Amino acid sequence: MKIMAIILLISSYNLFADNHLFILSGQSNMARLDPGISFIPKTEKRFGKDKTIVIKDAQGGQPISRWYKNWKDTNGTPSENNGDLYDRLMEKVKKGIKGKKLKSITFLWMQGESDMKKEKLGVYKKSLLGLFEQLKIDLKNKEINFVIGRLSDYGIKRKRKPNPNWVEMRKIQVAIADADKRIEWVDTDDLNDGIAKGKTIKNDLHYSDKGYSVFGERLADKAIQLIEKFDK
Repeated sequence: MKIMAIILLISSYNLFADNHLFILSGQSNMARLDPGISFIPKTEKRFGKDKTIVIKDAQGGQPISRWYKNWKDTNGTPSENNGDLYDRLMEKVKKGIKGKKLKSITFLWMQGESDMKKEKLGVYKKSLLGLFEQLKIDLKNKEINFVIGRLSDYGIKRKRKPNPNWVEMRKIQVAIADADKRIEWVDTDDLNDGIAKGKTIKNDLHYSDKGYSVFGERLADKAIQLIEKFDK
């Protein structure tokens, strides 16, 4: 009887663990994304408004060192503010999930433009994977899903000399996703042409108004795919 009672208790606990947490972070193209336009409607339609928790904290022009606490450049030198933006993000996350049981956690990341220098690019793969592990430890969950927004083609097609580091960063992001079944990436190459705040843009660093809407949809689609893939 005691064993049966324990099983029933665990089953009841799992029934209430139905909230899906989505954490969005990164630099400017994530900062400029309004989740309410396309990301939240898609995730809420799939999982329900009362079961969807979306938390975003992003800041333009910032290197990954401001998220990854153990970051060091290729010379072994840390930055002065390692992990400060991560701490700010986690304050929001902890507040947003207080008292709630989670069925899934998905971290969506759009960043990389600020890590183009050789001493930073050389440690980017290690840093991003380290950030993912950092999240798993802090959220006490080894089964977090990750979605990476791959850098657009801006640095390849820009009028100035193409940046070879830009190409390498894109390769790193895709390689990280291809090596782990819980990591996906989304394409952004077609999002930086069109109309942005009333002005025409072409191969811009940032996206068009429609581009951000499509970006939100793509992030949501990948997040939903990952959750459904591992839904037990």
